[in-house]
Order: sequence, then C-alpha cells, then structure tokens
Amino acid sequence: MLGQRLLADGWAVRGTSRRQGGLAAIEAAGIEPAPADPERPGTLLELVGDVAVVVLALGSASGDPELLGAIHRPRLQALVERLVDTPVRGVVYEASGSADPELLAGGAEILRAANRTWRIPVELVEAPREDPSAWVLAMANGVSRAISPAGKPK
Repeated sequence: MLGQRLLADGWAVRGTSRRQGGLAAIEAAGIEPAPADPERPGTLLELVGDVAVVVLALGSASGDPELLGAIHRPRLQALVERLVDTPVRGVVYEASGSADPELLAGGAEILRAANRTWRIPVELVEAPREDPSAWVLAMANGVSRAISPAGKPK
C-alpha cells in the first residue's frame, strides 16, 4: 500500500524483500522488486545508487529478538554510516509498531545521531499499522519531508 501511494505521488519506487513471495507481491503491485535483507546492510547499499530516500518500515518486524536487536542497532548503524557516501538524501524510519519499543527507540537514536553528525535528513514516523490508511499517509508524508528543503513538506 505504501509503495502504491508513493507511485501515485510521482515517486519511482523500489521495494525490497528477502523472500521470493515478497518480491512477487511487490512486483504484482507494480513496484520494482529487489532482493535485500536488513540483516545484511550491503544488500541494501547495492540498491541505493539512484535512490533519494530510503524507507525503513521495520516497526512491525517480528522474529528472533537477537536478530531484531541487530537489525535495529548495529546493522542500522552500519547502514547509515555508509549511506553518507551515496546519493541518498533522506531516511524515513518507522519508529513505532509491534517490535520491542526499546529497539525502535535505539534505532531512532541512531538516526538522530546520523542527522546531527552527517546532516542526513531523517523522519521518524510513529503511526499505528492498525489503521492502514493513516499509516500509509504518515509514511508518505515522511518521505516528502525527508527530501524537502529544511525538512518542510512539499
């Protein structure tokens, strides 16, 4: 739904999944599919050569707590440290969801630090997925704010 909204707003959209079924669903929605795994930041970095905004919609990710901790902390840190040398000009992070709130808060702090250190525009979106329309709108607005001058919406 978010990808389709961004397409409708005029963005070129690439969606990622680590699973074939996810890639097929992305393609069926009319979005460019690309295999990537948030556990391996290099798989994401391979895809950002022509990307303006990276959307990290992992607030509802579930699974092994140790793996989730790695994704929202050291893997996220490694990703943002390397985004500095790419064309990426903004990051949108889903800062709420069913994942452990402490993990999400840790990820949000990593991104705030990236903003302070490297001036990477960051939008931290807190919107409940229980209301899909509101979530999509909040995330799409986050993309617009991340890329707009001075963090102001277009």
